[in-house]
Amino acid sequence: MEMNFEEHTKQQNNADRISVDLKTSEQHIKEIFANCQDIIYERFHFGPSYEGSAAMIYCAPLTQEMDGGQLNSALQDLVPESGDMESIQIENIREFFERRSSAFQSYELLTAYNEITEAVLDGYAILIFDGWDKVVSLDAGSVERRQVEEPTSEAVVNGPREGMVEQLDKNIALIRLRLRTPDLKIEMYQAGTLTKTRFLVGYVDGKVDPSVLAELKKRLEGADKVDALDTNYIREFVEDSVYSPFSQYRVTERPDVAVGSLLEGKIILMADGTTSAMICPTFFTELFQSAEDYYQRPVISTLIRFLRIAAFFIALTLPSLYIALSNFHPELIPTTLLLKILDTREGIPFPAFIEAVIMQFFFELLREAGIRLPRPIGSAVSIVGCLIIGEASIRAGIASPIMIIIISLTGMASFSMPQYELAIALRILLFPLMVLAFMWGGFGLMIGYILIFLHLATLRTLGKPFFSPIAPMRMMQMLDVFVRVPTKLRMRAAAKAKRAADLNTAKE
Repeated sequence: MEMNFEEHTKQQNNADRISVDLKTSEQHIKEIFANCQDIIYERFHFGPSYEGSAAMIYCAPLTQEMDGGQLNSALQDLVPESGDMESIQIENIREFFERRSSAFQSYELLTAYNEITEAVLDGYAILIFDGWDKVVSLDAGSVERRQVEEPTSEAVVNGPREGMVEQLDKNIALIRLRLRTPDLKIEMYQAGTLTKTRFLVGYVDGKVDPSVLAELKKRLEGADKVDALDTNYIREFVEDSVYSPFSQYRVTERPDVAVGSLLEGKIILMADGTTSAMICPTFFTELFQSAEDYYQRPVISTLIRFLRIAAFFIALTLPSLYIALSNFHPELIPTTLLLKILDTREGIPFPAFIEAVIMQFFFELLREAGIRLPRPIGSAVSIVGCLIIGEASIRAGIASPIMIIIISLTGMASFSMPQYELAIALRILLFPLMVLAFMWGGFGLMIGYILIFLHLATLRTLGKPFFSPIAPMRMMQMLDVFVRVPTKLRMRAAAKAKRAADLNTAKE
């Protein structure tokens, strides 16, 4: 007779339950942790003539130094002041822990071997008593962690200097300290069957768009099967288009940036073991914004934003624009400048396109070398390498001085982007635009721009238009795109928009 599903599940659960026999339980745990020499097993004895047996199991690198006094400490409320354990019976221990009488430290009672496995690998010490089908899990974790420091990827001139660390609980605390409201909701998830990485979804109830939140949770349904080591492992479940050069999310190491995004109705994702939080949905215009914009006067922040927008077009267009003008439209270049360019290009064996590709390739190579090399020598190598290769290329007649200037300006413009993901997108799009400019000149450059803006207009992030509020145009949201509007004016605009929304709701 075939066994039904419920009976099979019940048998599996019974097989996983802890045995009352200490030797059986210990042997089963040793089989689970076979060849794991960092798992420590210690035996204790208690009761009349010390006939009762107990075992302590823990992972040495994940726990504090354990010794024979741990059991006495755990039972300090049960053992007489003399420290005599002769009178203790297993019944006393069972009643003692089940009534949660221990003042030693936080503990849990476990009933299954899979729970023991997870607890040991989480840094807990396990106490197993002979004659009891439950074990005591003591919090003994002691792993050295990095302290809160200034973020390395987001420079700070004005504003807080606290950066996130690799501990998820500490990052939650940094956010809770800045956003002291029960409306801040933190929902915990687990990713991976081997890593079992904890990650969270955070949002402010009442500010987040319910449809966006529902869409995000729907997309995270398959994330539990991914052995994630970082928040970015989950990004492919969140992004609408993983093939787009533009990132549909932002990454930050600063708690104040995460809190500011939460107040705007955004959702954050953070994982244990990483120093960054992922903010979604993110719109294209937000990639030009920095948290420091709101720590400076509006006029200064507005000028800096215009500078970033100009840098965006320089980093995207300058080499291809030079190729188009020099090959197809030399009449658009002033005569004096054109003569200077022709003079510097005399003797160069390559056309402007090949020259630009070669020099841009060398620049990207030096940029990667500067990132991968050890920090003390990385910046020196990249700077010296640029100077030497640029000077040597000019002397060897491989590149012209004007091309070195153009590639240098392009690189500096990409460095001015506040979001690294946007700078990477510019590096990707640079080469196709150079090809289009080489083939069709200004007409090809126009085709490239049309394709890029069409892609931005059709791209979506968690179901919302990525190019919003430019396309579709939303005038009320345009107040904080190109200019940094004073806070009072933004508050008035928000209040006006809320009143209009309430009025529309009342009419309906």
